[in-house]
Amino acid sequence: MSKTNSGHFFEDFALGQELVHATPRTVSTGDVALHTALYGPRLALHASTPFAQALGYREAPLDDFMVFHVVFGKTVPDISLNAVANLGYARGRFGVPVYPGDTLSATSTVIGRKETSSGKTGVVYVNTVGSNQHGAMVCDYVRWVMVNKRDPASPAPEAVVPELPERVAPESFVVPEGVSFAGYDTTRSGSPHLWDDYTVGERIDHVDGMTIEEAEHMMATRLWQNTAKVHFNQYEQASGRFGRRLVYGGHVISLARSLSFNGLENAVRVAGLNGGLHCNPTFAGDTIHAWSEVLESVPLPGRDDVGALRLRTVATKDRPCGSFPYRDKEGRILPEVVLDLDYWILLPRRR
Repeated sequence: MSKTNSGHFFEDFALGQELVHATPRTVSTGDVALHTALYGPRLALHASTPFAQALGYREAPLDDFMVFHVVFGKTVPDISLNAVANLGYARGRFGVPVYPGDTLSATSTVIGRKETSSGKTGVVYVNTVGSNQHGAMVCDYVRWVMVNKRDPASPAPEAVVPELPERVAPESFVVPEGVSFAGYDTTRSGSPHLWDDYTVGERIDHVDGMTIEEAEHMMATRLWQNTAKVHFNQYEQASGRFGRRLVYGGHVISLARSLSFNGLENAVRVAGLNGGLHCNPTFAGDTIHAWSEVLESVPLPGRDDVGALRLRTVATKDRPCGSFPYRDKEGRILPEVVLDLDYWILLPRRR
C-alpha cells in the first residue's frame, strides 16, 4: 500500500468536512527577508521595528498578505493539489499581528461543492482559518477551487453554493490592541497622503512594472510550501493546456501590493478581503502593472486615528495601465488582466 499522498479529488470532499492541515510553521526574519527579495515591499510599518514600536506594535509585524501566503500554503496538499485553477476569494479578514517567532497553523471546512458542466471537474468551496500558537486568528477567508474528478463517470453530488457577502463589514476589522496611529510619521513612511486625502471613484495608476523571473516564482512557490502541481512540476505541465508552469496567483497579489506602494504608501494593513479573481494565467517573463480604484471610504467606529478604504486593484501583464480598459466592448475581461482584487486597507487619519 502506498504511503504517499495523492491529494483530494472532487469526489473526496464532503459538506461540513474539516481538514486540519499539516504542518505548523514558525515564521522567521529569514522568511521576511525572502519576502522582501521576491516582491520588493517598502511599507515602513513592516520594514522598521522602531517605526512600528512608535505606533504601539511589539516589533515590525509581517505583511498581511505574507501571513495569507503561509496559511494558504498549508492548505494546498489537502485542497488544491489536484486543482485546475484557484477561482476566487471572499469574506476574508486579518486578525492579530504576526511577528517573527510566531507559529502558524491552518484548518479548513468544506462549505460548498458543485460539479462543472464538463463532468470532469468540480468546484469546492472552503473556509480556511489560520491561527497562531496561542489559538488567536491571524486570517480567515473563503476560497473556491476547480478540482479534477478521480473518475469523470462518478455521479454528481447535490450542488451547494454558499451565500457569501459582497463585502466585509468594517465593524469586524481588527485593529491591534494598544496600537495608535495618532503620531504616524509621514516623513518616514514616504508620503503625506492619509485616509482623508482619498476620494471615492479616484483611480491611482501605480505606474511601475515588475517582471516575473522563472527562479522567483519557483522560489516563492517553495517558500510558501505550495505543492500544487501546476506551479512546480514542469515535466507534467509540458503536456498540459499551457505547456508550462503557472505562476501562483498569490505571487501576483503580493506583486500588486508592492507596486501599490506608489500611491498608497500609508496603507498600514490589509483589513479585509471582499473578493478576488485570477482572471487570466500568468507566466515567467510577464511584466506586472497595477492600478487601484477607491470604492468606499469609511471611518472606523470609535477611532479617530485610522480609517478604511475599500479598493479594487487590477493587475495586468505586459501592458501598462494608464487609461487601460478592464473589459472589451462585449464586457469580456481582457486577456492582459490577471488579477481583480476587492479588499479593504487601513490608513492613518489626519488630526
